[in-house]
Amino acid sequence: MQQPNSTAVRTALWRALHVQLDAPPHILEDTTGLQLIAPGEDWQQRPDMDPVFSRRVRAAMAARARFIEDLILHEAEKGITQYVILGAGLDTFAQRNPAVASRLQIYEIDGPDTLEWKRQRLIETGHPIPSSLHFVGVDFEKGQSWWDTLLHAGFNPNIPAVIACTGVTLYLSREAISQMLQQVATMAPGTKAAITFLLPQELLEEEDLALQKASTQGAKASGNPFVSFFTPEQVLELARENGLQNVSIVSPAELKARYFSGRTDGLAPASGEMFLTAAIGEY
Repeated sequence: MQQPNSTAVRTALWRALHVQLDAPPHILEDTTGLQLIAPGEDWQQRPDMDPVFSRRVRAAMAARARFIEDLILHEAEKGITQYVILGAGLDTFAQRNPAVASRLQIYEIDGPDTLEWKRQRLIETGHPIPSSLHFVGVDFEKGQSWWDTLLHAGFNPNIPAVIACTGVTLYLSREAISQMLQQVATMAPGTKAAITFLLPQELLEEEDLALQKASTQGAKASGNPFVSFFTPEQVLELARENGLQNVSIVSPAELKARYFSGRTDGLAPASGEMFLTAAIGEY
């Protein structure tokens, strides 16, 4: 059986590591991805799972997922019924929130191999796959359109949705990001979007410089180099150039204030990633 994307695996393991190593209250309780991956007993010995070196990045991955989860839960309460995860990886929202997921049509978009592996592992580990969960395999390397494939999978473009895209734009060219933003801008009024972007090195906190250097080198060595870095101002300009309105930036500092204030263990997210949020059709 094909293996999932290594980036998806690493992100899921970091979420699990947060639960296993960091003191409660946890930002996100997610060990389902770990169950699916079922790594060897020595998985915490991986260099990228080093308890000290990974502390801020695993906090950031937990905060990233929590931010998206809060968004979809809030919008579902307001009546949105479609949720699109662009670059879903080993997302486990549907498995951890079955009551909410049952009221949504969830479209997980990723490479066919990763999604087929996930489907098989969900079956093997006893997780039901509801009819409302759609695995939308897109072969990006062959130029397949994620939007056309999404429509073919049953997505209704005439009603609003939440669309989330995390950990993807750093691997894309500016042109590819622009095309994605243009497509998002055409979605039905009422749609909410949340997309992460990587900050340039000069905007990082000093303690994260070594982490980003190691991550950049590792990505290059794996054949998936980081391509795009943006300042907050550049992201807002890019979004508006491509038709998005009512846009804002959620900075690492804001995520820290939202999810980590009052902690006594000093846990805080790495400073390298920000969110672009947009409300389609709102000015």
